[in-house]
Amino acid sequence: MDKLIIKGGKKLSGEVTVSGSKNASLPIFVSTILAPGRNEISNVPFLRDINTTIKVLETLGAVVEGNGNVVGIDTTNVNNHEATYELVKTMRASVLVLGPLLARLGKARVSLPGGCAIGARPINLHLKGLAALGADINLTHGYVEAKAKRLRGARINFDISTVGGTEHLMMAAATAKGETILENAAREPEIVDLAIVLNNMGAKIEGAGTDTIRITGVNELGPVSHRVMPDRIEAGTFMIAAAITGGDIRIRNMQLEHLDALVFKLQDVGVEIINKDNIVRVKGPRKIRGINIKTRPYPGFPTDMQAQFMALMCLADGASVISENIFENRFMHVSELMRFGADITVEGNTATVKGIKKLSGAPVMATDLRASACLILAGLAADNTTEVSRIYHLDRGYESIEKKLAGLGADIQRVKE
Repeated sequence: MDKLIIKGGKKLSGEVTVSGSKNASLPIFVSTILAPGRNEISNVPFLRDINTTIKVLETLGAVVEGNGNVVGIDTTNVNNHEATYELVKTMRASVLVLGPLLARLGKARVSLPGGCAIGARPINLHLKGLAALGADINLTHGYVEAKAKRLRGARINFDISTVGGTEHLMMAAATAKGETILENAAREPEIVDLAIVLNNMGAKIEGAGTDTIRITGVNELGPVSHRVMPDRIEAGTFMIAAAITGGDIRIRNMQLEHLDALVFKLQDVGVEIINKDNIVRVKGPRKIRGINIKTRPYPGFPTDMQAQFMALMCLADGASVISENIFENRFMHVSELMRFGADITVEGNTATVKGIKKLSGAPVMATDLRASACLILAGLAADNTTEVSRIYHLDRGYESIEKKLAGLGADIQRVKE
C-alpha cells in the first residue's frame, strides 16, 4: 500500500494541465453499451474507477483497447446481461449498466452496489424511473433483475436532484418508444457531456443542463468518437492548492464557467483569478479571509470541493461556517485536519472552522476520495512533514496528482508503506 510524504511550506508556481473528467468518463463508457460498434473516447484519465469500468464492460462482452489517454471500446459482441457483485461492489457507478443493458438486450441482472463512506446514496430513484419506463423489476439475493421487450417513454419527476439517476434514465430512455420527460433533473456539466455523446450516437435529447430534459426515443443508435470534458473538481483542487500555499500557478485544460460557485467564494477569500487565452491564472492571497459556504446541487457550491475548501479555511483570518447539504457523512476529514492543529467543531451538518496561523505536519489517514485531496492541501501548507496513508482513495479520482504538484514545486513523493 502506498502513502504520500509531503514537506510543506513551499509556494506553488508554474503550469499544470487538468486531466479529463472521471465523473463524465464513467457514464460515457457505459453509454457505449447502447449500440454495437467501435467507439473512441479521448482525454480519458488513468484512474482506478476507469479500470473498474473497463473490467465491467469486458465482462459484458466488449473489447476495450487503450493507447495513451485514448480508449477504444468495441461493443459489437456485448451479449452478457449480468454485472456481478465482485465488480459492482468496488464502484457504485457500475450500477449504471442496468438501463443500457435493458435497452439493448431486453434484460439485465446487476448487483446492488455496496455502501459508501460518505453516505447511503440509494438507487431507489434509478429503479423507480426504470419501472416508469416499463421495466419489470425484481430484487432478489442482492441483485436487481429487470426485463422489458422495449422501454416506453414516461414523465419522471425526481424526488431529489440525482446526478446518477439523471444519467441512468437519459441512457435508458434514448431508445425507448415515445417521449420521456425528466423533471427536477440534475444540471451538472457531466450530464451535458453525456447528452452530447448520446446525441452524436443518434439520440434526440434536449434540455441537458436544465432541470427539465426531453428525450425522444429513436429506434437505434450508433458508435461515437468523443473527447471527455476536463475534470472540474481536479481543476478546483489546484486552485485551492495555489490559494493555501500563497502560490501563483497557471491551469490549462479547464472550463472556468463550470466552477462559478467556487470562483466567487475564492475571490471572496482574496484569491486573484485571471482567465486569459483559455489558461487560468490563480494567485493566492497574503491573508486568507474566512467566509461561509453551503454545498448545493449544481450550479451551487459542489460537495466534492467542500473538504478542500475546509482545509483552506483552517488558515483563514477569522471563523468560517461550512454547511454540508448533500451527503450526511462528509465530515470524516475533520478529525484528520485536527491532527494538523486545526480548530474545528461539528454540529450536525455544520462545521465551524476557526482559522489559525499555522498548520503542523502530522501522520494522517484518508477516509474517502475528496478527503484525500483535503489532507494533501493541508500538508502542502503545513510546516514539517506530513504523511498521508490509505491513498488508494486518491487514485480513484486524481490522475498522478503528486507528480503534477511536484511539477509546481511541491515537495511530495509517493512511497511504499
